[in-house]
Amino acid sequence: MLKKIIIILGIISLIFVFGFFVEKQINKIDFNKFSETIIIPTPTKISVPREKARVTKVIDGDTIELSDKRKVRYIGINSFEMNDKRPETLCLAEKASEANRKLVENKEVEMEKDVSETDKYGRFLRYIWIDGLMVNEELVKNGWAEVSSFPPDIKYQERFRLEQIKAELNHLGIWGNICQ
Repeated sequence: MLKKIIIILGIISLIFVFGFFVEKQINKIDFNKFSETIIIPTPTKISVPREKARVTKVIDGDTIELSDKRKVRYIGINSFEMNDKRPETLCLAEKASEANRKLVENKEVEMEKDVSETDKYGRFLRYIWIDGLMVNEELVKNGWAEVSSFPPDIKYQERFRLEQIKAELNHLGIWGNICQ
């Protein structure tokens, strides 16, 4: 029994001495001498093909009709519907439609596809760009639409969420009291 106690005390002593040795060695190291350059790769800008089209009609805050009669639903956002009969909701739908109209009606836009081609109603699903501005994002940014994601079409969802938070905090559009 005494032999086991002596062995255990010896091991503890060795660990204790070794600990002091390691601590002294670490304290001798000048970490300021080390300057490691970390290279973070920058994402390559991938050119996504965009189809050009002319908008002839704004159906509501998140849907348009093109000159070739195709209907296009904006990806990643949702606005109030024009067929809702509740006065406050209809007011918000009209304001969202008007904001969309000012941005795209009778103008040439560029359309960017994500993953899906169409929704269950046969409308084309696209991100809409005009003069370098993404219309989907602009409507959320100004509070005329809210973020609504339907995977797998989620390419810009984080951008949209950030803009919605800002719009909510600033009481813009649907986040304010504009229709009361």
